[in-house]
Amino acid sequence: MAQNIYDNAEFFAGYSGLRRSVHGLAGAPEWPAIRALIPNLAGKRVIDLGCGFGWFARWARENGAEHVSGYDLSEKMIARAKADTSDPNIVYTIADLDRLELPEASFDFAYSSLALHYVVDFERLIRAVHRALLPDSQFVFTIEHPIYMAPSRPGWTVDSEGRRTWPVDGYAIEGPRVTDWLAKGVVKQHRMLGTTLNALIKTGFSIRHLQEWSPTGEDLAAIPDLADERERPMMMIVAAGR
Repeated sequence: MAQNIYDNAEFFAGYSGLRRSVHGLAGAPEWPAIRALIPNLAGKRVIDLGCGFGWFARWARENGAEHVSGYDLSEKMIARAKADTSDPNIVYTIADLDRLELPEASFDFAYSSLALHYVVDFERLIRAVHRALLPDSQFVFTIEHPIYMAPSRPGWTVDSEGRRTWPVDGYAIEGPRVTDWLAKGVVKQHRMLGTTLNALIKTGFSIRHLQEWSPTGEDLAAIPDLADERERPMMMIVAAGR
């Protein structure tokens, strides 16, 4: 079972104040790159894994989706999503993605934003998603880049020429990594890039697109705090076909 850190009061308060939590998809600098990969959702049945406050679920309905099922482990996140949504065709459910069971061949599109790095049994979840999708469906998700997650000690180091470097410790050692982000003791699951992609391929997905996202000059002008993301990618954007 994944750690339910989002129901930690300190973490939830910090998360609620993030730019992407306040402004939704418009506050996520990677959103334009994700949007370009999302197919026409008109009449589609959509699943949102780790739906959070429901920003994507509502966007999907506004863009023609017939129905959206959102799942999240956090009671606080689901409560906020329900409070902010007045649409009977969006259903939010508290669920552990490590144990999630989905109806077979019931969805046309699957989506997930920065949630899958909390999942312990990634392959089990990917198999469940594959079974739940209809043929020719697509799965688009973002996940923390393993280069970003691998460090076991925080902060930059400086090399002999004064250049900043990121201390990537034990990249090939997969498993839980503990970090202090918004609260102490946040547990994420480190998997090498090949492990993530090969799990998709093994299950039967085809890799359509992989982007190791970094901010553009326009992004940096708007949000200077993103400068560190030019040094190493914070996330991957993956589009896979069923």
